[in-house]
Amino acid sequence: MGIFSIARLLELTDEFGFDIETVDALTGPVIGRPNTGTFRLQDLVGIDTGLKVMKGVIEHCPKDEYFSVFSQKPFPAYFDFLTENKFLGNKSGQGFYQKTREKDAEGKSIILALDIRSNQYVPSQKVRMDAIKTAKKLDTLTMKVRSFFECEDPACLFIQKYFLSLFAYASQRIPEISDDVFSMDDALKNGYAWDAGPFEYWDMIGVGKAVLLAEQNGLNVATWVKDMLNAGVTSFYTFENGKRHYYNITSKKYEVLPGAEKTIHLAAFKNNIIFKNTEAQILDIGDGVLCLEFISKSNVIGEGTGEAMNKAIDIAESEGWKGLVIGNNAPNFSVGANLMLVAMHSFQKDWKKLDELVAGFQDVNMRLRYASVPVVIATQGYVFGGGVEMSMHADSVMASAESYIGLVEAGVGLLPGGGGTKEFAVRLSESFFEGDVQMPRLAEMFKTIAMAQVATSAPMAFDMKYLLPDRDHVVLNTAHVLYKAKQQVLRLAINYVPPVAKQVKVLGRAGLATLYTAINEFKLGQFISQHDGLIASKTAYVMCGGDLTGSQTVSEQYLLDIEREAFISLCGEEKTLERIQYMLQFNKPLRN
Repeated sequence: MGIFSIARLLELTDEFGFDIETVDALTGPVIGRPNTGTFRLQDLVGIDTGLKVMKGVIEHCPKDEYFSVFSQKPFPAYFDFLTENKFLGNKSGQGFYQKTREKDAEGKSIILALDIRSNQYVPSQKVRMDAIKTAKKLDTLTMKVRSFFECEDPACLFIQKYFLSLFAYASQRIPEISDDVFSMDDALKNGYAWDAGPFEYWDMIGVGKAVLLAEQNGLNVATWVKDMLNAGVTSFYTFENGKRHYYNITSKKYEVLPGAEKTIHLAAFKNNIIFKNTEAQILDIGDGVLCLEFISKSNVIGEGTGEAMNKAIDIAESEGWKGLVIGNNAPNFSVGANLMLVAMHSFQKDWKKLDELVAGFQDVNMRLRYASVPVVIATQGYVFGGGVEMSMHADSVMASAESYIGLVEAGVGLLPGGGGTKEFAVRLSESFFEGDVQMPRLAEMFKTIAMAQVATSAPMAFDMKYLLPDRDHVVLNTAHVLYKAKQQVLRLAINYVPPVAKQVKVLGRAGLATLYTAINEFKLGQFISQHDGLIASKTAYVMCGGDLTGSQTVSEQYLLDIEREAFISLCGEEKTLERIQYMLQFNKPLRN
């Protein structure tokens, strides 16, 4: 199936006369595929390796209806050019693309792309196509894929022909290589890192619609698909009783997907929505448990998210629910707070509104901490900024092993302002013991925030104190995190007692002296900029409890107040505004 996909895309590239950059742009994230697209994937795998695998399939599948025809055609001439010159991809330094040592006006390496018609390398060009621009603006993969079937420009026709060919070929491979649709889908998702398999893509477009279009294009769809449609079954997958089901072509009925008993697909609960706004929705996921799902772009946390969090806690506490899960089925839990909103108020110097915004997020996180029902957070993918602060205030976190967790605010000239800096002070305080040498422990935890360090896995997050061993857990299978979170809520709900307010031991001037000295040495050694030093100094001030004459205990609210003050003061710094603007414009941090 994977080799068919590549071979068909090579044919369509020739048919439409597209260059390799265009094909890679069309067959990358915009349709739920990796950034490598088609030709960059060949460079990654190795062009010689890819050719051997393709020729192996042709040799060993002589009766295959597609490859028996494909084998009669000559391989594209550019493959001969590449292999003869040993341009085999990344392992040889160049293939379809070549990264040069030259720099452009912005200091970026100049990338050359192979013109597959002249076999000459030319500067790679950014692809600008209306179809791609339209798809990128859409929130879900289903919407993106459907958009290509709603226009008639060359880019859309390219994708339409590709998917229709994929559907027809996949249908013919059952039961030859798989007895069921989900096995083929899972194989391609796991083997090629596709976001969806052939039959899942087919459902997005509509099975009946795709069959009609395929036949109009002269493609032969397997009889079992037509029989399925004639029986009134219009999709390969469906949701029943909160579980995902697949169409079994042998029994000719829907059956529970193997392993579904340990998964929760929130789409199955679309009829159980209790509250919804533009950024989040509250769902009843059964057994007396609520789920708060983010639905904003990239699951950004904004005012609507805060409103939904407060609403979820109100409902759970007042209506007798057992507890609350916060999680979603998206690739990433959350990329953090709405930076655009912070930027808008900062550029307008609307400090009152900014103070209300930050205080509101602090307050709702503290509500998570002291709610009368258990709150469990399920994470996967990116868990940045505000997403981390939220998780640090929950009763428990069920973190996928593939969670990338970090308080990254320093990268945009800020410090964690939603309770994250305060929470590190709390965790530092709780780690002290009689006779402990406290300063090295302070320096280690301070460094995590000041350097915006990101744990690249859930186990690593325990070492960096983003997760705690006595309350948080690693889930190896990402598909199970919501189920595990729900089970954790049900366990905690038995005789649940909310935590009591904490008193936090801070180190005052002694801690500040240690951290300020270290910050100054880093500046003198030019390891950090002056502005990095300012951010670090304000972070140190909060973690040490401010300018206190000595070690003493303070309340969480005291730390939240000085954290919020430090956050807002940084929003007034010109260099912070430059960092925020650069991040919003280029999606990467600026060092200034």
